[in-house]
Amino acid sequence: MFPQREEIGKALLAALSRGAEFAEVYLEKRVADTVRIEERLVRESSRGVLAGAGIRAIIGEKIGYAYTDGLDAESMIEAAKIAADIAAKGSAAGPVALSEVKAAAQYSATRILPSDVAAESKVETAFRADAAARDYDTRITQAMVALLDEVKHVLIANSEGTCVSDRQILTTLRVVAIAESNGRRQRGFRSLSGRAGYELFEKESPEEVARGASRQAVTLLDAREAPAGSMVVVLGNGRGGVLLHEAIGHGFEGDFIRKKTSLFCGRLGERVAVEGCTIVDDGTIPNARGTVNIDDEGTPGQRTVLVENGILAGFIYDKLNAKLMNAVSTGNGRRQGYKFMPVPRQTNTFMLAGEVPPDEIIASVGKGLYAKNIGGGQVDIASGNFVFEVTEGYLIEGGKVGPPVRGANLIGNGADVLKKIEMIGNDFALEPGGGTCGKMGQAVPVMDGLPTIKISGITVGGTES
Repeated sequence: MFPQREEIGKALLAALSRGAEFAEVYLEKRVADTVRIEERLVRESSRGVLAGAGIRAIIGEKIGYAYTDGLDAESMIEAAKIAADIAAKGSAAGPVALSEVKAAAQYSATRILPSDVAAESKVETAFRADAAARDYDTRITQAMVALLDEVKHVLIANSEGTCVSDRQILTTLRVVAIAESNGRRQRGFRSLSGRAGYELFEKESPEEVARGASRQAVTLLDAREAPAGSMVVVLGNGRGGVLLHEAIGHGFEGDFIRKKTSLFCGRLGERVAVEGCTIVDDGTIPNARGTVNIDDEGTPGQRTVLVENGILAGFIYDKLNAKLMNAVSTGNGRRQGYKFMPVPRQTNTFMLAGEVPPDEIIASVGKGLYAKNIGGGQVDIASGNFVFEVTEGYLIEGGKVGPPVRGANLIGNGADVLKKIEMIGNDFALEPGGGTCGKMGQAVPVMDGLPTIKISGITVGGTES
């Protein structure tokens, strides 16, 4: 599948030929299948095959990077020479002695490989979800289903002598349901994803995922306009974690820390959150969407405590930023594929559970907003300011969950939110669909998580007149 170790060694030697301090070869072969159903028709049933190599040469902060869409030795060596020229300084280094390293095993054994599932069976699975979404309620007028799977083989070798390979499997089902009634039109969304094969659907069936999307869409049909102003907000467990990832998590990434563009820069050991708040980035959770046996630099996935009982405890690093800051890689060097350089990225980021039952949290609120599901938004990493869409929200009135609302946005600051948490639930959950995180033009799979939490005040941008 990949070139022989001798040929990889020659590529490394070429990358080191102009005085690089560190060189790396990243080899990838990926097979990805996609099935899309719209209007009860198969709009796409496709297979994509990618293979290539990315070569990196580093001198200090200077990086040379080149890639080739082939895995032959000649193409690799040519790309390595280009990377070496970009980061040129001084004379050539000597040959590299590569030593095979065994990858960690964070994924359970895959029982139903995507490659063993026939295309017809994948289409049938997508149609099952489509039918369940439509059958949920007569007001569901449209359903869109995407079933995606990929099997990716990688091999990473570097001038430190490391040579490690891994097989990475990812299966994802996404369902969008559209409900219409009395001139109103609302959208619901649910997804399920994990580093597993088609045994993933033994955990939650395609029908259950689809009904979740339809339930959300139908619920929003009767929603009232969201109120506006500063109010108590309860974030729901699971999907509420996207706010944690975006508004706070990026501030822990080593490149932002090194460049002093993060709101957490220079604050290790300081209190940044309320007592009882612990935030973790964990790339070792079995089969989670963001889990890595090895990151995209060959470092084993790790569990890194970022905030411990309210105190800033650590950051997440790739090799380059760790070296420049006299730190150690935390297994967070990630890239979209061989055409991209690795940068510090989150894996599975979440807040640990507290001790309060979620019903008690709701009961403690006289008037506020229950943000059960949060969608996309905008975040400024340097300041932590954010705006997020509430895709499923309810008023809280007299300590009880009241009517649904639509058109709500959460507007605030990540650092402020950490200090305004009043109660932390005992119902921690990872959002089962996970997400795709974008940074520097790259997209990688991640997962977020949260227990139910009560925040004393966030500005809600509503549409109520």
